[in-house]
Amino acid sequence: MTQVAGPARPARPQPQRTCVGCQQVRSKRELIRIVRTPDGQIRVDRSGRQPGRGAYVCPRLECLESAIRTHRLERALGQPISGAVVEELRGGLQSV
Repeated sequence: MTQVAGPARPARPQPQRTCVGCQQVRSKRELIRIVRTPDGQIRVDRSGRQPGRGAYVCPRLECLESAIRTHRLERALGQPISGAVVEELRGGLQSV
């Protein structure tokens, strides 16, 4: 008895997100999520699943710097970002 293959399934589309630094649309997996948690902390979300308001940046320091310099990251997260948090984000981005 031979099996007949059914119609091929189309591939599922990958979620797309925009980098707040360079404004390029990329696959969600290629970007790093920065999240403002419900208690107001801002941190790098390595899992991409932490609750809170998120913004995406490319894994390049230039994109993070651009997002900070132009205040796009602050607007996306809806909260001002202190200098200490900026340094923490730089360190978190370099460790990824």
